Order: sequence, then C-alpha cells, then structure tokens
Amino acid sequence: MIDSEAADEYMRRLVGAKATGAKLRRRAMETLADLPGYNWSGVYRLEGDTLVLDEYVGAETDHTRIPVGRGVCGTAVAENKNQVVTDVRELSNYLACSAVTRSEIVVLIRDGERVLGQIDVDGHEVGAFDATDESFLERVAAVLAAHWD
Repeated sequence: MIDSEAADEYMRRLVGAKATGAKLRRRAMETLADLPGYNWSGVYRLEGDTLVLDEYVGAETDHTRIPVGRGVCGTAVAENKNQVVTDVRELSNYLACSAVTRSEIVVLIRDGERVLGQIDVDGHEVGAFDATDESFLERVAAVLAAHWD
C-alpha cells in the first residue's frame, strides 16, 4: 500500500528518465522493486493472444508466456480490467511464480482502448496491495504506454 509521497517521488523519477521502450520499462521495474512490499515487478507485452514477459526485476519465472484467460495476468486481459488479489492461495487458476507470493496486482497498459501489456507485481504478504497501488500503477502504465515503442 503505497503512500502518496512515495508515489509522487516515483513518478518524478520515472517521468524524468529520458528513456523510452524497453529501457524505460526496465527502469520502471527496477524502481518499483525498491518499494516496500513490491517483491517481484514485471511487464508483460500482449502479442496476439499471449502475454510475453518483457522487463522484470525479481526471481526468474517459468511463466514467460501466458495465454489470455489463464492465471491472474491472463484474466486481466480476458476481462479487460485490472486485478487486485488479496490472497493468491484462494484462486483456483493461480500460476505460482514463487512459493512465497501471497498477493498480486495486475494493471493493464493501454493505448486508448487497445491493451499493450500489463504491469504485474507480486507481494509476499497477504493484502499487500489496495486501491492506492492500483491508482499509482495506472499512472505508471500511462507513462509506459506513452513511450512504448
């Protein structure tokens, strides 16, 4: 649960970065990894009906390609809405990336109505994310979308 000062400072650093595309996505994920409770942060690009892992910070994952509709990430695209999961152990379709992950948030990256990809963040605590994190990550997603290439 990010506080407004931390969110604003993060956004200043992100907007101040003179990077675009993958370099900006990498910088964004590196900075997210410094936030309390953000234990794994990554971007998945939407390519057809598959999410493809792009830039990320954290432990390696076997989930480098996720079909739309599968897991929390695939569900976000299939339902065309962000996902905030309080406890991943309560989901029947959860794709476990780590045995210590307890919560997850997925925020879509959009160019107008078109989904370009998503930001996926895992937390090691139950209830690590709330509406403040979703709002903050929507701001991050807007910057990434504006400089997607």
